[in-house]
Amino acid sequence: MDRAFSPQIRIPASMPQPVRLGWDSGAPLALEFAGVGKCFVPNQGAVAESCRFVRCSASHLPFTLTLHTSIEEISLCSVPDIEQLAESDKEPASSSDRPLAPGLYLVGTPIGNLEDITLRALRVLKSVDRIACEDTRQTQKLLNHLIISTPTVSCHLHNERERTVELIEALQAGKSIALVSDAGMPGISDPGGWLTQAAIAAGIAVYPIPGANAAISALIASGLSTAEFEFLGFLPEKAGARRSALEELYEAATARAASRKDNASAKTLIFYEAPHRILETLGDLESVWGAQVRVVVARELTKLHEEFLRGAVSEVKANLAARDRVRGEITLLVEAKGRPGGEADASLSIAARVQQLAGEGLDEKDALKRLAREFGLSKSDLYRELQRERAKPSPKPAAKPAEVR
Repeated sequence: MDRAFSPQIRIPASMPQPVRLGWDSGAPLALEFAGVGKCFVPNQGAVAESCRFVRCSASHLPFTLTLHTSIEEISLCSVPDIEQLAESDKEPASSSDRPLAPGLYLVGTPIGNLEDITLRALRVLKSVDRIACEDTRQTQKLLNHLIISTPTVSCHLHNERERTVELIEALQAGKSIALVSDAGMPGISDPGGWLTQAAIAAGIAVYPIPGANAAISALIASGLSTAEFEFLGFLPEKAGARRSALEELYEAATARAASRKDNASAKTLIFYEAPHRILETLGDLESVWGAQVRVVVARELTKLHEEFLRGAVSEVKANLAARDRVRGEITLLVEAKGRPGGEADASLSIAARVQQLAGEGLDEKDALKRLAREFGLSKSDLYRELQRERAKPSPKPAAKPAEVR
């Protein structure tokens, strides 16, 4: 429809969308949107040949257009008219205007600070048919804060396999489902991996929606190398298994150091750890890697009491041990240098090596255990060799030559 308007017009919300404004005067046109901002459109000539589009969501209507130039005519085109225009004259709709595609959306959520939610995550959580949660009660707190009413369903460690069958059926029927954990990215030391693999196997589209992550956040602020790092999740809870895991990592770091001819920085190892186990884990690190290995303990990331403890493992352990209680979620980072030089010094005696390791903070038992791995011997054989070395008489000092008078 074609109409002439005065310099100020009001377009009601019932107007078909999108709204197209055109003119025949050949003069530049500036449009001021109340509460939205200004959009300047350069000289475009006749409406039928070239005309810029101005789109506004229904939430912004009605609004007032103030014309800042002499306009001969303004044309409002209905949606069918716009669809007949040349493809090159169309502006692509923004992602926020497009309906959400069916599929599984892996949505990152805040790890403490509720401001760490992305605009894309908000749109997805509002638009999906259902949200699968590690804990529906925890997620509901976030949804209430964000004023999102999407239905939720549990999908946690104890029911993920059974729930996956139900969710895959819904996805195959064309539904869109978001998967969230209590905090951070789903599937990272949290449920989600089983459902994701099943969706991929079923040919369902899987969309990652990036968000907050404790491991990466701790790494970039740790001061340790970011050139090469390895995320290892939680260490074993039992002391023996935990120490064995740390010993294997130490040997791997030593082998890596021996194979590298350059002076590349050490790899950074990243773990999650519970606050009630952190002192035991630091003690095991000190026993296996030595008292001077560099570590970082990142606690309560993005929260009010966020804290980074950086330094030698013995220093960080002493700091935490002096506290009444250690609280909060913990990310532990280790500078994985391995054994200096990569090889055991064969020129040194067993007793000398034990003494050397004692200087790194290891007691005799832990020193012998490490040396047993270095020399490829059993700890009992190494201990017997140590006793033989100690049983040998010390060499007598050479006699002084007689003084000639």
